[in-house]
Amino acid sequence: MIVWLALTVSIAQEANRTAQAKAKDTSPVIVGVPLPLSGNLKEFGTMMRNSFEMARDSINKLGGINGRLLKLVYVDTQGKEAMAEDVVKQLVIDYKAIMLVGGYSSSPTYVMARTAQRLDVPFLISTASADKITQKGWNNIFRLNPPISEYTKGLEDFWIKNFRPKSMAIIYENSMFGTNGAMRMMSFCEDNAIEVSAIIGYDREMASQAYFRPVLAPLTGETPDVIYMISYLEDAVDLVKTIRELKLKSLLCGGAGGFTLEEFVKRAGNSANYLLTATLWSEHLLFPGAKEYYERYVKRYGAEPDYHGAEAYSALLVAADGLKRAESLNPGDIRSALSKTFMLTPFGPVKFYSYEDFERQNSVRTLVTQVINGRFETIWPPDLATAQFVPPGEK
Repeated sequence: MIVWLALTVSIAQEANRTAQAKAKDTSPVIVGVPLPLSGNLKEFGTMMRNSFEMARDSINKLGGINGRLLKLVYVDTQGKEAMAEDVVKQLVIDYKAIMLVGGYSSSPTYVMARTAQRLDVPFLISTASADKITQKGWNNIFRLNPPISEYTKGLEDFWIKNFRPKSMAIIYENSMFGTNGAMRMMSFCEDNAIEVSAIIGYDREMASQAYFRPVLAPLTGETPDVIYMISYLEDAVDLVKTIRELKLKSLLCGGAGGFTLEEFVKRAGNSANYLLTATLWSEHLLFPGAKEYYERYVKRYGAEPDYHGAEAYSALLVAADGLKRAESLNPGDIRSALSKTFMLTPFGPVKFYSYEDFERQNSVRTLVTQVINGRFETIWPPDLATAQFVPPGEK
């Protein structure tokens, strides 16, 4: 009995010491953010960094992580797979980040996820979409955005119910992101008896209007009803300009990525008009904070954010919520807290599920926007539409 009482007192004293130490710890909580902040993906990385900064400011204004300031450390991936492993090591080993949030393009992020798993560091991915990132059984990897195979669900629904194409050309940049998206669209066409008139893969590093002209020339023979493209920003601009120069009358559709940026519309000019794109978010969604996030971003940075920014902003809110609930800031406790996440964010509901081959994966409803008079307007689903679809030939 005496031994039991002594053990109980000892445990209570140790718990009290731990609680006191935790309460006295005023050092910042460091979260690492790997993003492409230079190179031809920097527009995406900049929007995401801006959004992370906004979220961090809001979190710290409300008390940070249980009284400790949240500190973000950024390392530039340049969008290059070859740098991905070193970026994670730098964040974790040199900067002592207790978890990672971010990740844009799929190929580098896959390597970063594999490295984070090996180093036992939780990584909440906000944007990279290749299916296999959350299909490897890596218990440190959580993803806020849906996988690429779900990006076009809204667009597919629109095609079936509103504009059923008979033929489609699929053009994609031959990365993990582009290849996964092209395969998904080929499967959709097969399931819905849509003729795939052309499948064109291209190297993003070589993309230019001069490069695309001979690549796209075969489409002038028998123009498909839809030209579906999976691209980042620079190549998206060159693609649509080249297609317009070739006077192809197809309905142009983007698979999110570079087609959702305000910068795309600015650079493509009139060539962007009436293009449709799948997207994951709009400021018109009635999620708590969605409109506020959009307006604050515009006021602070003088530009309009798209889903990449909303994902980044919301991902940090989710990470902070998990860190606040975690029993400690050890990897296991952070994983446990993230696994129990269920919250509404400006991006939408966030809960990490296991379904099909995916693990720790969030899923959201996807939208369709159309560029009308130089602005993105939501045209699908009907309950969220801000404008009516303008079909080809009615421009």
